[in-house]
Amino acid sequence: MALVLGSAVLLLSSGVLAVGHIFPDCRTGPLATNDVCNKGLTIRERAQALVAALETEEKYGLLVSSSPGVEERLGLPSYQWWQEALHGVASSPGVNFADTGDFSYATSFPQPILMGAAFDDELIEAVATVVSTEARAFNNFNRSGLNYWTPNINAYKDPRWGRGQETPGEDPYHLSSYVTALIKGLQGGEDPDILKVVATCKHFTAYDIEDWLGNERYEFDAKISPQELSEYYMPPFEACAKANVGSFMCSYNALNGVPTCASSYLLQDILRDHWNWTRDYQYVVSDCDALQNVYKPHNWRDTREASAASSLLAGTDLDCGFYYQLHLPTAYDEGLIDEDTLDLAITRLYGSLIKLGYFDAADANPFRSLNFSHVSTPYAEDLARKAAEEGIVLIKNDGTLPLQFPSDGNVTVALIGDWANATTDMQGNYQGIAKYLHSPYYAASQIPGVNAVYGGIPGDPTTDGYPRALESASAADIIIYADGPTVASEAESKDRTLIRWSGEKIDIMTQLASLGKPFVLVQMGGQRDDTPFLNNPNVSAIIWGGYPGQSGGDAIMNVLTGKVAPAGRLPVSQYPEHYVDDVPMTDMSLRPNIETGNPGRTYMWYSSPVVPFGFGLHYTNFSVSVAADEDEGDHYDIADLTAACSTTSQCPFRTVPVIVSNTGATTSDFVVLGFVAGEHGPEPYPIKRLVAYRRLHDVTADQDQTANLTLTLGSLGRRDEAGNLVLYPGSYSLLVDVPTQTTWNFTLEGEPFVLDEWPQDTGVLDVGLFRS
Repeated sequence: MALVLGSAVLLLSSGVLAVGHIFPDCRTGPLATNDVCNKGLTIRERAQALVAALETEEKYGLLVSSSPGVEERLGLPSYQWWQEALHGVASSPGVNFADTGDFSYATSFPQPILMGAAFDDELIEAVATVVSTEARAFNNFNRSGLNYWTPNINAYKDPRWGRGQETPGEDPYHLSSYVTALIKGLQGGEDPDILKVVATCKHFTAYDIEDWLGNERYEFDAKISPQELSEYYMPPFEACAKANVGSFMCSYNALNGVPTCASSYLLQDILRDHWNWTRDYQYVVSDCDALQNVYKPHNWRDTREASAASSLLAGTDLDCGFYYQLHLPTAYDEGLIDEDTLDLAITRLYGSLIKLGYFDAADANPFRSLNFSHVSTPYAEDLARKAAEEGIVLIKNDGTLPLQFPSDGNVTVALIGDWANATTDMQGNYQGIAKYLHSPYYAASQIPGVNAVYGGIPGDPTTDGYPRALESASAADIIIYADGPTVASEAESKDRTLIRWSGEKIDIMTQLASLGKPFVLVQMGGQRDDTPFLNNPNVSAIIWGGYPGQSGGDAIMNVLTGKVAPAGRLPVSQYPEHYVDDVPMTDMSLRPNIETGNPGRTYMWYSSPVVPFGFGLHYTNFSVSVAADEDEGDHYDIADLTAACSTTSQCPFRTVPVIVSNTGATTSDFVVLGFVAGEHGPEPYPIKRLVAYRRLHDVTADQDQTANLTLTLGSLGRRDEAGNLVLYPGSYSLLVDVPTQTTWNFTLEGEPFVLDEWPQDTGVLDVGLFRS
């Protein structure tokens, strides 16, 4: 044991660790004669050829994120597997920004929570395409690897979660549709010959707690029924598998007593067997040091070696950390793992690099020609602003917006609050270095004829900034107050305990609003309970801008002035401030429970939000109707619907045309949201469930556009207590818009039909690794 540890320390201190991303030399290097360089073979054959050349002691280092490679003997370079690109190429161990000049910045898009509010999958694919292009450019100049640990696709069900900003929202269908488009843009297609980059869906699964009142993510055991696991927590990850994502990341937490990174039920039974996620280039990586957590504090195995072996056997191929490198050698000596287990993981890992063209000549890979001229292009910068504009949500408006500025100018606008002159806060977490960061104050100061005045930060809990704020507001014609949570209070390792505005904030904002001038609240960051301002007649308007990225200020001012009409929809519910007292974060249940006091989670089960999921106002008026089809009835036989289907959950049911009419005077986008409600399946019945959406663009005054909402049998199905997806007889209603503008009612008749039989957790432990 001492010898193993000693050589590991020597390795860590020798400088052999991954420090670059140099490509292997398949022409004149030692690997030139190895079939890993033979493009005529399959990915598996090429990867197996590399593995066959390895000595056992060399394999352990290839299973950790900072891989030393096998440089001297085989010419296999070191490799850093850890890159981040949540909303743009981001600072991370494998990404090296230059101090100045080329590659000193990358395009910084809005956080996913704001992009999710756009409900525009085409936009998401376009953003992801830019991100992967810039990632490839960085890689070509030895400034990044090709394996990116993004996206975070956990559902944002609790408003206190610090990492909710990283996700598209609270609804599993929305997340599934979003991530499908995102993966296509990141990886370069559904299954391209050469992957552009490898995307990683994380955190698998039931991860949405950081550190809430001493409940840390590293030790948290999520207790979830098969019904809610399959219907809510799993669909985004199933979408990732169907989109052929290259990698999954298992999470820190345990699920029903088993650490996810050591769960063969999750990583084998569901992921690889049930979802058929078995391509030769697909692998599972642990969250960073999650494998150490398997040992402590989860106490899943009695020794470090057994903990590492248990994770590898369960299906975790790559360790973010050094636990594998430290403890697998002894596990091997003790017979807990064998050569085949090591080889399978390495084959998967290097299969991904083969699929990325890592071992191929530069002239055989179209992505190898990308350079800094493809980074932060005018198109990318415009797209970053557009992504923010599309996501901004108008929550309240008494007619003050859009702001009208006289042509002769001479209008003074006071911008006040924590976010009024924000810079890096606009990026949120997992950010890179942006070329520029335009705050609301900066953007307002660029408007001709507008005298923008920065009124500072009034203070919280101190009031030392009140005088400046009052002076600026008193001298202004219009008051814009930009405020909300930042990464100082919500981020990785930081959960919130409150979702209300503080007394100091309410005090100064209501005082400023009482000055008799237009007062616009620009709510930023995560959601807070806006009740004090929604019910205050002196607050003219409220918009929500999330974390809007490098052009956030420009996007906000474009919406406020009407240059862009708002059409975003809230991707989460806005809860009342008392919600934090109603249910603990550790309660993973979604359904209301009288015994525990849980009032329900998400719009599907909670009936009293301050602002509901999917809500968003416009600068014009829209009417919505479902187009009637004389040939279609409203009664359907389940046996007839399922008779001709091989993959029943994806079988089409009906495409429903929804006609959207702009009855106002302003050209605007419109998001069509389709929900299903009704009495079918097990009780209790959800309030409604999102099953389809589409964003219509530039609907002009007096114009109609049609959105076709495609419903599948799976979208109509519900999960039973065992987690099976079942198509039930009963009454159904398609509800369109929030609040509902139109409905289409129909009935399914016949016997229930199982669309998807959910794998059951047998609780069988790994052979040879029984707990004492």
